Amino acid sequence: MMPIARLLLLAMFLAAPTSQSTAETIRVAIGVQDTTINCAAGGLLIRELGLLDRYLPHDGKYAGATYDIQWKNFTSGAPITNEMIAGKLDFGVMADFPGALNGVAFKKAGKRSKFIVALSGSTKGSGNGVVVPIGSPVQSLAELRGKTISVPFASTAHGMLLRAIADLGWNPDRDVKIVAQAPEVAGSALQSGQIDAHAGFVPFAELFPYRGVARKIFDGSQAGVPTFHGTLVDGVYAEAYPEVVVAYLRAVIEATRLLDEEPEKYSELIARATGIEAPVVYLFHGPLGLQRRDLVWSKEFRQDLATSIDTLRLLKRADEGLDLETFIDDALIRRAMKEAGLDYESRFSAGFAAPALTETSTGNPIAGVLRATEIWLTDEPRVWRFSSLEAALAALTEGERQGRTARAIYAWDRVSGVKLFADRAWFVSEPDGRSSAFLSSAAASEFARGVNGAVRTFTEAKARALGRISEPIDP
Repeated sequence: MMPIARLLLLAMFLAAPTSQSTAETIRVAIGVQDTTINCAAGGLLIRELGLLDRYLPHDGKYAGATYDIQWKNFTSGAPITNEMIAGKLDFGVMADFPGALNGVAFKKAGKRSKFIVALSGSTKGSGNGVVVPIGSPVQSLAELRGKTISVPFASTAHGMLLRAIADLGWNPDRDVKIVAQAPEVAGSALQSGQIDAHAGFVPFAELFPYRGVARKIFDGSQAGVPTFHGTLVDGVYAEAYPEVVVAYLRAVIEATRLLDEEPEKYSELIARATGIEAPVVYLFHGPLGLQRRDLVWSKEFRQDLATSIDTLRLLKRADEGLDLETFIDDALIRRAMKEAGLDYESRFSAGFAAPALTETSTGNPIAGVLRATEIWLTDEPRVWRFSSLEAALAALTEGERQGRTARAIYAWDRVSGVKLFADRAWFVSEPDGRSSAFLSSAAASEFARGVNGAVRTFTEAKARALGRISEPIDP
């Protein structure tokens, strides 16, 4: 007979938990796009600040588990999809159009992916845009008929371009020549005259003009089609490790909070990691920037995915659609928000709540952002805000007398509300002395006719604000 002591030890061993997760190494492989700077809250910031480690679970079935966190950087979404289907990535950060392609590709492979969060986007469509060489006479998309336009194929900019061409009533195979070209190549192609225009996604429609490589003639908001970037996850992975997915989303929520609270500081961090100048980053991530970050699945973003799937059919890249009710999965972001003390439903119901802006010098609220101006001086850690262009330019001129210069000046388009680099915008000076910014000269001229105003360049508007122009310039 077995001794009692040995029987007791055997009984204790048999009763002990034997979960395989105790000694499991769980891979967390995330495909990101660092230079697509509106994705920062879903990749770059989480990686650089070590945010994911704060939230990964270590209790319950994850007790004793270790994590193999892998970050892989790409310049577009298509190769991320390829690696996800090949089982090399668990998460992928990409835009609406390639995200829809991701869902279709998974379906064709007999697998499934889930779109779990919209990181950053615009219900108006800003972020994508079309640029032309600096010396080009072209002022609008309609003037590019018969011309060569490059675009990264299967990108969100490609989807925007096709929709904009359709709005003009053009045949994309006959009325314009569309060629595949990565944005990294497009800059030199624009400068050498190899192409007439480039349709780019974030941040190239803003970066090229900032660097003096090109001039923006069309913003995605003019097409009126929403756009966003978000994160997808392999469906099987999400079911196996839902707590890990929630941990990733908690890190997204934290990165978003940091961007909201200190956009200048984290624009500088993103700039150091990507080489994309901080003023361009701030154009997206600053208050009332080119895109919003509220992390809820708005009806506009849902419709955007449906439109993207229809565009894939147009391109003969999808024979059948996706069930958006299962492809879009908001259960995990709801859970992550609840754990973070946030109310998903109230955010969804309220829509995007624009932050209230105040003047830097006085602290007074800025009543109308469409006349507001921001200035980021080279030696200032924070951006200065003014209620009018005139007040901003007066302050800038005083700073210039002291030898200070502006890294960037921002204004908002009077028509669309899209944020602009003011020194690359057009302005209309009204008879009452106030000025407004416009993306295009055509929009400025139309507005000027209605208010008996004058169209001016930024240099002319600055001179007028300082009292050096007394006679109006005919629009």
